[in-house]
Amino acid sequence: MPLIEHLRELRTRLVKSLLAIFIGTVVAWFFYDQILDFLTHPYNDIKPLLEERGIESDIVITGIGGAFTFQLKISLVSGVLLTSPIWLWQLWGFILPAMHRNEKRWALLLTATGVPLFLAGAALAYVVLPKAIDVLIGFVPDGVGNLVTGAEYFDFVIRMMLVFGVAAEIPLVVILLNRIGAVSARQLASARPWTVIGIFVFAAVATPSTDPLTMLFLAVPMLVLYLVAEVIARISDRRKGKSAPVELSDDEASPLDDETSPLGD
Repeated sequence: MPLIEHLRELRTRLVKSLLAIFIGTVVAWFFYDQILDFLTHPYNDIKPLLEERGIESDIVITGIGGAFTFQLKISLVSGVLLTSPIWLWQLWGFILPAMHRNEKRWALLLTATGVPLFLAGAALAYVVLPKAIDVLIGFVPDGVGNLVTGAEYFDFVIRMMLVFGVAAEIPLVVILLNRIGAVSARQLASARPWTVIGIFVFAAVATPSTDPLTMLFLAVPMLVLYLVAEVIARISDRRKGKSAPVELSDDEASPLDDETSPLGD
């Protein structure tokens, strides 16, 4: 296909993706109340416990146009998430024709595995949110109120879900590196102690809250997923070893035939 045709196809797919995101944003605008209830549910669960400890906390929206901007931001992000299958398919539709058959199979397999892992990580973050909110707002001194802006709360929720979702992709990264020959199962096993330390350091730095419990909620699943990926890499290396041809070293000579025959034969 000529370059101009590629650019036209790219333009068509971008227009379709943007149109889908626009429609998704409009749909999310009409379901704004339901989406807002879903996002604030972890905060509302922990609010009575805060009040029992004498901490008055509320989510507020500041500014004249703050409510409109907040609703637009939530609707836009929700629209992008709702229409992700459409614009992701448009992206793959543009990239896949340039791949070989084996590359297409692996790309589709990684996509089909990566999306559920990311959603599972985001769901775990949603479960952990009440504890994280409780810990962070719990530092408010006695007799002092706490006001959380809607934009700040929304950014906190999105960041928690993104961190947990990206962390859940560890098995895919490890398996992909193993498949391309960058690391072997033996190397993964020898680096396991340092990997465990790195996982806990990442969990401590990446989580918005500073409590050990939230860090463990992120670090333990990451560690389990890494060990699962290590087992898969070990199985893959064994299969590669069985299918690889036997190579002789330069010092290993081939057997010689001791029997000789006359030149006339």
